[in-house]
Amino acid sequence: MVRKRKRLLINNMSDVEKVKKLRVATGAGFKDCNLAIKEADGDLDKAVEILRVKGISKASKKMSREAKEGVVAISGDEKKTSIIEVNCETDFVAKNDDFIDFVKELSELNNKNDSNLDNLKKSKMKNGSSVEDNLVALIAKIGEKITIGQTKTISNSSSINYQYLHTVVRDNLAKLAVIVSLETKENSETVKNFGKQLSMHIAASNPLALDSTLIDKSIIDKEQELITEELKNSGKPEDIAKKISEGKMNKFKEENALMTQAWVMEPKKKVKDVLKELAINDLKIKEFSRIKIGE
Repeated sequence: MVRKRKRLLINNMSDVEKVKKLRVATGAGFKDCNLAIKEADGDLDKAVEILRVKGISKASKKMSREAKEGVVAISGDEKKTSIIEVNCETDFVAKNDDFIDFVKELSELNNKNDSNLDNLKKSKMKNGSSVEDNLVALIAKIGEKITIGQTKTISNSSSINYQYLHTVVRDNLAKLAVIVSLETKENSETVKNFGKQLSMHIAASNPLALDSTLIDKSIIDKEQELITEELKNSGKPEDIAKKISEGKMNKFKEENALMTQAWVMEPKKKVKDVLKELAINDLKIKEFSRIKIGE
């Protein structure tokens, strides 16, 4: 009886009222809603479905464009912290309320799903629809390509996580975000201060790995290729060129491994020296994650 009454009320609505209702329900523009109402012969449910299908079509067309703007979000606590990158085409959209609300909720879901992208996309958001469907709807509404980029969850039972946000857009959203995990039984202000400073150092120095042996082999191979190419045309004898090549590679590894980087707060020292000076026997840097929009 209630359904019949609701259907009767909808049927008695003017087209203008239906368009208004459809705009509230879907967030689509006036023109799109008006066309959908006409195509559905005034049936609101059919109009919603028409817009949903058209939204998917619009979204797929936009996916060929570049999305280098956006935000990085951090969620969680000191024991389990997650970071997620969401890209869009313009900085204007990166500050849009609908975009920001979507990313905030997505960030919380990402932490719950341990940065498993497949599970995240299938997760239900507060409106009852999946992340995937909400993403398509947001693309259709905003009119820009929006993609989920890098994700990472750091969770170690014996560690404490520290975080840093640079160029904050709003709350837990920024243009650059860092998580670093420190393992120690000590919970002193010294450790906390080091955790904060270390996360800032990582943001500024962009290390590729904790240790030089952990730098991705493809990056090492590419750098070696560039150095070899540079020295090929130098005219230097082969043995000299080999020594120069080794020196350049060692420098590259030193400058891109966190432990051997120059400490940002005191460049004459390396990160490993600062760690040693703290004289906390069980203090270790377990892992870190750094994500910057556009990199």
